Amino acid sequence: MSENREHFSSKLGFILAAAGSAVGIGNLVGFPVSATKNGGGAFLLVYALFVAFICLPVMMAEMAMGRNAQKDPLGAYKALAGEKSNWKIAGFLAVLTPFMIAVFYMVITVWIFGYLSQTLFGNLDLLATPSHFDNFINSYTVFGYMAVVVLIVNLILLGGVKQGIEKAAKFLMPALFVMLLVLVGYVLTLDNAMAGVKYYVIPDFSKMNASVLNGALSQAFFSLSLGMGILMTYASYISKKDDIVGSAKMVAITDSLVAFVAGLMVLPAIFSFDPSTDPTKLSDSSVSMIFVYLPKILLALQNDIGYFGASAVAFSFFLLVFFAAITSLVSIVEVPTATLCDRKNISRKKALGILTLATGLLTVLCTMSFGMVDWLTSMTSYGSGSKSFFDIVYDVFYDTILPLNGLMVCLFVMYRWKKARLTAELSQGAPNYAGSLIERYVNFSLSTFIPIILLVIFINTVATKFFNVSLFGF
Repeated sequence: MSENREHFSSKLGFILAAAGSAVGIGNLVGFPVSATKNGGGAFLLVYALFVAFICLPVMMAEMAMGRNAQKDPLGAYKALAGEKSNWKIAGFLAVLTPFMIAVFYMVITVWIFGYLSQTLFGNLDLLATPSHFDNFINSYTVFGYMAVVVLIVNLILLGGVKQGIEKAAKFLMPALFVMLLVLVGYVLTLDNAMAGVKYYVIPDFSKMNASVLNGALSQAFFSLSLGMGILMTYASYISKKDDIVGSAKMVAITDSLVAFVAGLMVLPAIFSFDPSTDPTKLSDSSVSMIFVYLPKILLALQNDIGYFGASAVAFSFFLLVFFAAITSLVSIVEVPTATLCDRKNISRKKALGILTLATGLLTVLCTMSFGMVDWLTSMTSYGSGSKSFFDIVYDVFYDTILPLNGLMVCLFVMYRWKKARLTAELSQGAPNYAGSLIERYVNFSLSTFIPIILLVIFINTVATKFFNVSLFGF
């Protein structure tokens, strides 16, 4: 263990920080809608099985690499494979991915903060106006909100692991849970709310097909921050005495629980104010749901609790989503921050300054690609049509590269680092792991079917996104 490397002060701090990275915007809105449209309880069951039997072993492998090397993803691959090994390419991708994901995630977080501010100013009726979202994202006020979000993220990261990331996670994650439970409790008291609950939890296996299964696995993989280098980086900040196996289980349970409970907030609210809702017509896009559809639902509350009450609920909702976005954004930016600090031997402050300039420029370009600048708005064309700069960043670095990074982790730990070293690392802090059923399953799954599944997801994503062709035929 590196003597100079800062570490989390407790196992709880690590779990909350890692859970914060996993709990994001998609958990709160995208997941409930996907579940409702694709079999309800059947989707939830399949999702849970995917998390337990496919995602968890990959998560444990990432954490084991990070803690053993006590370095960022690039440093971990180099340390474990050798400085001159070609595996450093996988490490480079594991750092480049979060760097680029931070760009588009920053854009969405800025929008959330803008809407949060507007609810505080009493402008809920404006947010519910059909044309408002397009006007908002193409207004220059968005850059003012961006400056505030950048300041918040940098202040947290400047505090380092204990005083920044861990302290923020210990406040933001419990606050997020409490707000979510309060909103769920309120929504379930509304008329016709149970109709939404039924659509959400009652299984409909007739909707299960290859495409839905692929979507469920992708959702589980992306939701848990796998392939982003985050878990590898955070695990480099934990003690050899900590139980990686138990921590990974807690992170997976926390992330899945938040996603499930969020469905008990979103779907009942939708069905309460629009009893004729057809779940199959709901948008799959979290952006569309958060910024276009849900403000109308929240405004409808004024009929029961008045405009001030509706604005208070809307403020609570956007604060909840903002907390989820900030915890994720902090963890994403931490990966390239740690890499710069380790590789260039520079201070955290200097590393963040460099990243703020680099990601800031790209974020501004992404922000301007929704209509402000024509060549950014229609930069290229592939797959289903014209693509903006924002679309390119999202399609390449979020939808496409993540399963490839996960595949690299599986192949590395099994065929370069070897099973014995993985088992030895996971046994530290978990003395009963070696020789257990879970150890045999982890080694078997990571060396056989999980890499095949991730390869299929990667190939199907490339075919679908860039050539408009699906391996599954629809």
